[in-house]
Amino acid sequence: MSAELISILVLVVVFVIATTRSINMGALAFAAAFGVGELVADLDADGIFAGFPGDLFVVLVGVTYLFAIARANGTTDWLVHAAIRLVRGRIVLIPWVMFAITGALTAIGAVSPAAVAIVAPIALSFAARYGISPLLMGALVVHGAQAGGFSPISIYGSIVNGVVERENLPGNELVLFFASLVVNLIIAAIVFVLFGGLKLKGRDLESEGDGRTKGNGAGELAADAANLTPARTATLTALAALVVAVLVFDLDAGLSAITLAVILSAFWPDASRKAVTEVAWPTVLLICGVLTYVGVLEEMGTIEYAGNAVGDIGVPLLAAVLLCYIAAIISAFASSVGIMGALIPLAVPFLAQGEIGAVGMIAALAVSATVVDVSPFSTNGALVLAAAPDVDRERFFRQLMVYGGIVVAAVPAAVWLVMVVPGFG
Repeated sequence: MSAELISILVLVVVFVIATTRSINMGALAFAAAFGVGELVADLDADGIFAGFPGDLFVVLVGVTYLFAIARANGTTDWLVHAAIRLVRGRIVLIPWVMFAITGALTAIGAVSPAAVAIVAPIALSFAARYGISPLLMGALVVHGAQAGGFSPISIYGSIVNGVVERENLPGNELVLFFASLVVNLIIAAIVFVLFGGLKLKGRDLESEGDGRTKGNGAGELAADAANLTPARTATLTALAALVVAVLVFDLDAGLSAITLAVILSAFWPDASRKAVTEVAWPTVLLICGVLTYVGVLEEMGTIEYAGNAVGDIGVPLLAAVLLCYIAAIISAFASSVGIMGALIPLAVPFLAQGEIGAVGMIAALAVSATVVDVSPFSTNGALVLAAAPDVDRERFFRQLMVYGGIVVAAVPAAVWLVMVVPGFG
């Protein structure tokens, strides 16, 4: 068996073990990088660590640190409360408020599961209180998180754009962002119509109670969350400054976020101490481990080997749709971030042939790998399932599983048809 094939099989084993044994895939990938690098590729430690993504490490730590401060000092609660007030209690708009909030949170740097973890309990409590389908509300929360998930300063966006840059592929940050935004918005609209969203018209919080949810939801946010304290004002300013720094002045997102977080910490150290423990360390470990292993694959020629194998199918469009389905199916049971970090480099030799537009293909892969996070086997789907009060949990699990299966079956083909077939990029 060739060294390249061994390294690919080891990658499959990493995915399987991470999925079935609930072990962080990044930790497994570091171990795999060590084993394959030393025993198969004859690399020393320097060769193995050459693939460690130091820039993405700083981005992940920086933006999640800043966001953790925002959560610790109540800024995220204030944002949710303010959004609810903007719709003046109209129930039909509440699912879209939740969609917009999770989208905004991920767009400014929150890890997708973190945004879902914050919004889902509030959203599902509203659903239980006012007779809204939990599948409708949960799906809009997850799709909202993915809609904003590929902004240039987001975690997903930074990861994909960083991989694209390192692989010297043509990329377009805005195309990637709007592709995910539009796809998730369309899916959310379909779900809204099919699962009773239109029946919510004409209903409002005032006519059906005082807007409180007896233990969860808007009432729990009330008095304290409505106050714009100095710490929250400064945090909102810092988040706006991060957007300006990255988009206007083209500064590094990770270094900018850490700098802003340190400034906030200097004035409000109590929130900072708590925030450090809430940095998305499992995600940091996941990304750094997977991309370090991918670096080993690149060093030993596996990337070129696999890319040539895909290209040898002889029908580039068929190879492209197969890659999209591989991304969706694996991601429904494993980490979307890990899948993106592995598949984009694997597609490099295939894209280098020039028969498939790189910009459209990368966008299609990214969307295929993340839109399936509604699956109850994914982190986001599991968070929605756990957050739903007063539901038949087994029935809700089956609903999420069926819905996730439909998304896996339909979306990769749809994005391939729209983004890849026309040959964008």
